Amino acid sequence: METPPFLAACRRQPAPYTPVWLMRQAGRYLPEYRAIREKTGFLELCRTPDLAAQVTVDTAVRLRVDAAIIFADILLVLDPMGAGLEFARGDGPTIRHPVRTAADVDRLRDPEPGALEYVAEAVRRARGALPPAIPLIGFAGAPFTLASYLIEGGGSRLYARTKAFIATDPGAWRALMQKLARAVTAYLDAQVEAGADAVQLFDSWVGCLSPDDYRTHVLPHVRAVVGSVRRGTPVIHFGTGTAGLLEGMRAAGGDVIGLDWRVDLDAAWSRLGHDVAVQGNLDPVALLAPVAEIRRRAAAILGQAAGRPGHIFNLGHGVLPQTPVDHVHALVDAVHELSAR
Repeated sequence: METPPFLAACRRQPAPYTPVWLMRQAGRYLPEYRAIREKTGFLELCRTPDLAAQVTVDTAVRLRVDAAIIFADILLVLDPMGAGLEFARGDGPTIRHPVRTAADVDRLRDPEPGALEYVAEAVRRARGALPPAIPLIGFAGAPFTLASYLIEGGGSRLYARTKAFIATDPGAWRALMQKLARAVTAYLDAQVEAGADAVQLFDSWVGCLSPDDYRTHVLPHVRAVVGSVRRGTPVIHFGTGTAGLLEGMRAAGGDVIGLDWRVDLDAAWSRLGHDVAVQGNLDPVALLAPVAEIRRRAAAILGQAAGRPGHIFNLGHGVLPQTPVDHVHALVDAVHELSAR
């Protein structure tokens, strides 16, 4: 079978058109998803393989995207570590047992084998149900982003506690990152073993760091995770607010570097080097604009990629809940049409 366009792009091979998928493509903007969530809590949905696989597959097929991403959450790996993960409706994730001291780091457990088997089973079922031409992406949160949730106790705007922890006790920070890197590596391995064709590492909050702090306190741990993924499985390395960290992220590793909308794709690709693929980078808010403007912006990003092998079209972050579904369809169709070789 011919290599699917998404996997070809991950490997910087020619493809008949630029592949496109969307972060948070199964989400609250879809009426089918909202109907499921009216009857099912978020964690329950993640922990029910049949439902998680159904949401994954149905969304990818409906949107005609070039890859599916398993329905899960970046924080699931923290629960079997003893963090006390909760999702309150409307309030987002909270950590009942935050990490504030070296003793708290020691208290965190390495997840037992099989603790996240429900995700692996969802991957198996989704891969079995997807058309062969649609690759399946597994994913995990990167060590820094997981650590920031643990230390802050939830989301944050400034990540002051996290950065203070790094500066105050770098030894405890290193121990925390090593523990998280082991957990993330095992989690990704399980998804690849279950049938994931590629994986994405989400470092959603790493953009709060200075380049020096990134190089010293994050890069070695990301490199350890990326280097442990099964050889031949493409790794997408994504972060937001990372315009100042691109060279560091490239050094940390990944077959594909994800870009948010705060950088021009062509300039970022030049900085990274054209020996790596890139993913991005439409502002998610652009999908609230009229279809003509969506097409114009998609064309501009495709123009910056200049038809070079190795570009995967995506948003700079997840689809917003208020996004019209027909605008998502319009974007996918525009990317395929405007990039046809």
